Amino acid sequence: MSAPPAVQIREANAHLAALHGRVAELERRLGAAERTVGVRGHSGSLVLRLFFFCFLLREITALQQKLLSSEETVQKLLNVIQKKDDLIVQLKHRSHLLTKICRNRPILDSLLSYMAEGEQLSTFPGTQSDSSSPVHDEFQESNCITNQISKNKDFSLSEDDLEDQELDTSQFGTTV
Repeated sequence: MSAPPAVQIREANAHLAALHGRVAELERRLGAAERTVGVRGHSGSLVLRLFFFCFLLREITALQQKLLSSEETVQKLLNVIQKKDDLIVQLKHRSHLLTKICRNRPILDSLLSYMAEGEQLSTFPGTQSDSSSPVHDEFQESNCITNQISKNKDFSLSEDDLEDQELDTSQFGTTV
């Protein structure tokens, strides 16, 4: 390798001297700026603290709004839970009633069978019920509805049957 020409060496040295001067000038400016900032540093830290404080206040406000929203949601869900609990209590009661009805169904079926058999026995040919007897009058005043039952052999009266017959006597039943 050959050495660079002398002209190039002089130009490089001049360039390095200029760079060295520029670096020295920048170091002087930096020192002066540091002294100026040192005086202003205290007020600058106060400004930074103020900005940080404002940021924290905004964060606290946002968190408070989220908390209120969450509390409203919790209250709504508690109301829904209360309604569901009330419905569960009501359905449990109905369930117990249906269980009791199902346990007594064979007894009711046999009772209806006996009533149908008794209805058939009371209509012998050539016999008529004595509507002027005191027993008949007492029977009519009770809550039994013999006239309507005798018309329907299976003893099940729907609401439509009751409306058609225009019953004035009171009826007992269970709605579940």
